[in-house]
Amino acid sequence: MSDSPDISLAIGLLSEVVAADQLIKGTLSRRLPRGMEMSHFSVLNHLSNSGEKTPAQLARNFHLTKGAMTNTLKKLENAGYIHIRPDWDDARRKQVSISNAGRVARELALEQLVPEFEKIIADLGEQKIRQTLPVLRAFRTALGG
Repeated sequence: MSDSPDISLAIGLLSEVVAADQLIKGTLSRRLPRGMEMSHFSVLNHLSNSGEKTPAQLARNFHLTKGAMTNTLKKLENAGYIHIRPDWDDARRKQVSISNAGRVARELALEQLVPEFEKIIADLGEQKIRQTLPVLRAFRTALGG
């Protein structure tokens, strides 16, 4: 018997998470309003719940490079979903906030996504989801997030 961990467990967990990620992106992306991507919805949802953030804060929150976040923010700004302004306290930084149009787009996206969320809850059950969330959070933390 070996004292080393069963690496196949980690491989199986990672494989399931990657497969679920692909299914989530495909299923939910089809439900989003035309032109909106999951990354756009995620940023709008975050800004709606957290208030104004810097691009660097958003990049950290989403575990993205600053360049990737800048690309997403440019698309959201071009769509009129966010406002980007100078930081009045530090001219080197910018502040990002959700616009009224962004709030409307987020609400529309949420309305389109709710049936998928309800299906997931019905299929798995609230209790199983509550039990799974801490494991997934711990897995994310173990990966450095």
